[in-house]
Amino acid sequence: MSILQNNTSQIETRYTVAARGSVLSTAQTKSIISDLESKNSKCTYEIIPITTKGDTDARPLFAIDQKGIFEKEVDRAVADGRADFAVHSLKDVPSELPDGLILACVPRRESTKDVLITATGTTLEQMPSKSVIGTSSLRRAVQITRVRPDIIVNPIRGNIETRIGKIGTRQDNNHNDKAIDGIVLAHAGITRLGISDDIKYTILPQDVFLPSPGQGALAIISRAEDTKTTDMLKSIEHADSRAEADAERALSEEVGSGCRFPVGARASRIGDCMKISAHAFSIDGAKKIAVDVKICNTTPNEAGRLAGQEMLSKGVGELGLK
Repeated sequence: MSILQNNTSQIETRYTVAARGSVLSTAQTKSIISDLESKNSKCTYEIIPITTKGDTDARPLFAIDQKGIFEKEVDRAVADGRADFAVHSLKDVPSELPDGLILACVPRRESTKDVLITATGTTLEQMPSKSVIGTSSLRRAVQITRVRPDIIVNPIRGNIETRIGKIGTRQDNNHNDKAIDGIVLAHAGITRLGISDDIKYTILPQDVFLPSPGQGALAIISRAEDTKTTDMLKSIEHADSRAEADAERALSEEVGSGCRFPVGARASRIGDCMKISAHAFSIDGAKKIAVDVKICNTTPNEAGRLAGQEMLSKGVGELGLK
C-alpha cells in the first residue's frame, strides 16, 4: 500500500493485489477490484500475478496430498509485504491460514451449483452408457458414479478453457483412451468468465450434487495487522455470504475434510438460523452419510461445528475419511 498525490492534488491510496495468473483468477480479481473501486473512489489497485504449485503440478487434485496448493505462494506474497491482499476461490482456501493472515472479506456469493458441459447440452441422465466425463474433483467423481455407475469418470486438469476444449477429443491415460463427452465445473466459474452463453450445459441438481464448502464464493486475504486494508476490504463484504461460508468451512474443519475428502456442504442463512445440508462419501462412493439440520441462535462457525459433530456421530470416521 502506498499513498500518492495525483495531478489534481487528490490523495490516492494504491494497493497491490496478489492472484494466480489464470484467466479465471484474473477475471475474479478484476471483478473484486471493480467492486472495491465503486466503494473507494480514492483507491487504485495493481494486480501481481503469482504462479502456484497447483498451476504446475499436472496430477489430479485428489492425488496431490497437500493443502493450499493454489494459495500458498499467493499468500506468501501478502505475508512478506509484496502485496496488500490476495483474491482466491474460497473453496480452495484451507481452514487454517498462515500466521499473520486473515480472511478479511467474503463478497456476495454467486451460484453454488455444478454444471455438466457437453457438445449438445444433454443431461447426465440422457448421456449414453460408457460416456466419459472429465473432472478434477473426487467429490464430483463420486457423485457422478453414484447417479450413473455406467459412466466412466476420468481425471482432467487445466484451466477452464482448456478443459472445455477437450470435449469431443481423445485423452490418453492408464485406463482408457476415449473421447471426453463432457466435463463438470462450477457454475460460478463459467459465469465469472462470461462464457455461459457460449457453451451448452445443464445445471446439476444440488440436492444430489452438494458443492464443496465455500463454492461460488471468493475469499480476500490480508495481513491481520494491516487494519487500514482490512477496513477497506470490508466495504464489499456480504454478511449472508460470509455467514454461510463460515458455517460450511467450520463443518469441513470439524470432520477433517480436504482436497482428498469427498464431502459436499451447503449452508443457507434464514433469519437467526442456519440450514445446513452435507453429504460425505467413502472413497469408492459405496457409502454415504448425510445431515440436514437447522441450527438457530448461535454463530455460523458454531452451527457448522454442530453439523459436523452430527456427521461424526453418524460414523464419518468409519468411512475412513478422517
